[in-house]
Amino acid sequence: MSEEQRRGSLSQVHVKGFRSLRDTTLELSSEVTVLAGANGSGKSNVLRALELIGQLPAGNIQETLLRWGGFSQQLHVAPREIDNADHIEIELWEKPREVIRGLVQNGYAVRLDEAANDESLLKEKFYYWDKASHSEPFSPDWGRGRKESRLTSPDLPFDDGTPENRVRMYVRPLIEGLQAFHFDDTSLNAPPLTSTLVSDNVELADDASNIAAILLHLRETERDAYDSIVWAVRGVAPFFDDFVLRPIGDSIQLRWKQKGARQVLPGNALSSGTLRYLCLSVLLNQPELPQTIVLDEPELGLHPLAISHFVELLRSAARGRSIVVATQSVTMLNQFSIDEVVIASRQAGATELHRPDASEYEDWLEDYTLGQLWETNVLYGGYPRFESGAPQ
Repeated sequence: MSEEQRRGSLSQVHVKGFRSLRDTTLELSSEVTVLAGANGSGKSNVLRALELIGQLPAGNIQETLLRWGGFSQQLHVAPREIDNADHIEIELWEKPREVIRGLVQNGYAVRLDEAANDESLLKEKFYYWDKASHSEPFSPDWGRGRKESRLTSPDLPFDDGTPENRVRMYVRPLIEGLQAFHFDDTSLNAPPLTSTLVSDNVELADDASNIAAILLHLRETERDAYDSIVWAVRGVAPFFDDFVLRPIGDSIQLRWKQKGARQVLPGNALSSGTLRYLCLSVLLNQPELPQTIVLDEPELGLHPLAISHFVELLRSAARGRSIVVATQSVTMLNQFSIDEVVIASRQAGATELHRPDASEYEDWLEDYTLGQLWETNVLYGGYPRFESGAPQ
């Protein structure tokens, strides 16, 4: 079976004990899922949970936890200490598959318990659900604890015919295809502005640190994609002419020219918003995209027109895959339908997620935009919820 045949789409993620996510489920029922919520509602924590899962196949869990402050800093802290979490659990399911005998669905769960040196001990489950024959999925016991995931363990071949490894054949590409991107750093030393190896051109890094190498590769091998990026940037910065992509030895750095000018400019001559939009344009115009893309407030620093152009790119890229974005921007929300929105709110110290019932807002949406309903709190969740302490 080819990798393309095995590649599925994420349908649901259930998180327990992670930061503000005491017991939270995110349903990915639309190609684009827009997480909207007030400051501190937990939008970013949902995205962090997805990002953590995406680190499993590469064996980067311990490194990621350390970078985030250690395992203990990721545990849910409740208003009452007795309710504090002592472990993290994340479960995900792919969208059901149609086979000869009916629908089947594969799932995966990981449990993280505290280990020495503020690291974690990791246990995993692989689920298989034959919905035509069983009312519940086959659920094995947790595997033995280890430091990193079994998803890429060389001692467990994928084709040995065991039920667990047959499921792993589907789960691995599902998780490998989950990637979070962060383009918020646009300082003078931002990752997209640094030199990178010309050979680092297979896929865009999560911080766009290899953007110059990617652009050069696209110009040489995928000219349509390259031209789309150039036109996208001109759409928000009409003075932009083209990139200047000339390696120096084995390295290359982002440079560009203005229309009508001969001077070659460094990447840091781009405004913060233009640089961020460039990163988003390169990501979404790549011929090969991750199956699930995660973006936290991608509209930051963008002009309203640029936000509109960005959403057009987003929708085009989302065909056949899942894109999850978090926002609290009225302009951003105006670009989406209510069926694509998930509201994040905070209650008793924990994040709650819900998709609004579109039928309840039909009359409102005849006269107002989705962003207006959000801004005025008609669409519940537009305003922060004040908490009185411990849950009753």
